[in-house]
Amino acid sequence: MEKSIIVNDVSKKYKLYSSTSERIKDLVLPKSYGEEFWALKDIDFEAEKGDVIGFVGINGSGKSTLSNIIAGIVPETTGTVQLNGQASLIAVASGLKADLTGRDNIELKCLMLGFSKKEIKKMESDIIEFAELEKFIDQPVKSYSSGMKSRLGFAISVTIDPDILIIDEALSVGDKAFAEKSLSKMKEFKDRGKTMIFVSHSIAQMKEFCEKILWLEFGRVKDFGSVEEIMPKYQEFLSSYKKMSKEEKKQYRRDASKRSQLVRN
Repeated sequence: MEKSIIVNDVSKKYKLYSSTSERIKDLVLPKSYGEEFWALKDIDFEAEKGDVIGFVGINGSGKSTLSNIIAGIVPETTGTVQLNGQASLIAVASGLKADLTGRDNIELKCLMLGFSKKEIKKMESDIIEFAELEKFIDQPVKSYSSGMKSRLGFAISVTIDPDILIIDEALSVGDKAFAEKSLSKMKEFKDRGKTMIFVSHSIAQMKEFCEKILWLEFGRVKDFGSVEEIMPKYQEFLSSYKKMSKEEKKQYRRDASKRSQLVRN
């Protein structure tokens, strides 16, 4: 099978600062300031053309960071990501400029993706119609609700017809009718053999839509395999995690985070 995504030994490091002055010192002085935090560590996985892969994991596991790296929005610190085709990320307000109108954002995002003004003009009405933003399309995006931003981002991404579609919690906001319309569009993409990454807290949506699951835990791959293999284990973990007390959850997160921060020699 043809590979559409190859993620090889990818790690992502951020610096955590206690103050603005510490951040400035780290920029201008030779001594290192701030605390290193590895949001991802040694991530390996491959997607074949037509795969639909769900990213699961409790908050802080690195799902959105990995999605952004695959989409080319943020760079990896180490490792490599190879894509066979154009990728598009759908997330709430992803790539949208708050001071511009919805219409201006459509033009800007499509121009950045290499479309001509003539091509954009042809797509514009389809995008606006799918997003259901006719009355608001010429208002600044900063006045939009999170659901409206998500609808606009989703409409742009599916209309430009990318080879790889990455959906990061974009269906968790807004109304149920639009979520169902979006899932229907994603199923259409699936039938056409598009590769998709789906990030969601909805177990039902994952089971319905995905074929494979990548389970992340505090920046590392906990497990990767078919939905039938991984999802029961993840649900069992979630069930036990939810039963933990507040302090037990904190301790679990501390221990797991500590393990994930260990740098491989």
